[in-house]
Amino acid sequence: MALYVYAITGQDHPLAVGDVTGVGADPSPVRALACGPLYAVVSDVSEEIRPKRRDLLIHQEVQERLMEGGPVLPLQFGYTAADEATVEQALRKDADGYLANLERLDGCVEYHVRAFQNEEELLRQILRETPETRELNDRIRAGDPDPQLPLTLGRAVAAQVRERQDALAAGLTDALVPYAREHDVRPATGDDLLNLSLLVSDDRREEFLSAQAGLVRQLGDGVEFRLSGPLPPYSFVR
Repeated sequence: MALYVYAITGQDHPLAVGDVTGVGADPSPVRALACGPLYAVVSDVSEEIRPKRRDLLIHQEVQERLMEGGPVLPLQFGYTAADEATVEQALRKDADGYLANLERLDGCVEYHVRAFQNEEELLRQILRETPETRELNDRIRAGDPDPQLPLTLGRAVAAQVRERQDALAAGLTDALVPYAREHDVRPATGDDLLNLSLLVSDDRREEFLSAQAGLVRQLGDGVEFRLSGPLPPYSFVR
């Protein structure tokens, strides 16, 4: 039977997931498959797993329970293997790498920080503080007939938006990274200006949270933070 694989842990992990029913239309109990010094946390599945709400929640519940008991290498949603032999072969093949990763992530959790800047407030700042854009805007409002003015203003404003948001993202990253053992900056999506993952050790979590809260107060209503965590260290599994 095919297996859905949630995570990899070490043999000394308490594995407090025995009462959890796994993913799928005909869910089976979550269990541990041992192979040498490692466990794969799995459940039997009989069909392709799609990202339905219940299954996503079960996947995350398993990860969070495992995280409470010690270091874990969480797999992204949807990973399946053909059978137990396939999982055991994968564990044996890279046992040293998995063990090194578990040691590296021991005592750490992931936090994810996204930031969004109020566009209207940013545009007002640019028109108020940048001589070039202020002059162009004043000429348009005064009725200057030059047809190139709106395009020139749009380009100037767009350049200022990129420059200011890049600078803000870099500043936020520089302020938070010192509290993390590792970090990962990814391209921001949508209207966000920051997409930052941080691996934070238990002994620095309060410092990190205090620093993040301080940034929120310092920047005020113009910047919206979305902090997720503590999370299993998805972004730092190598």
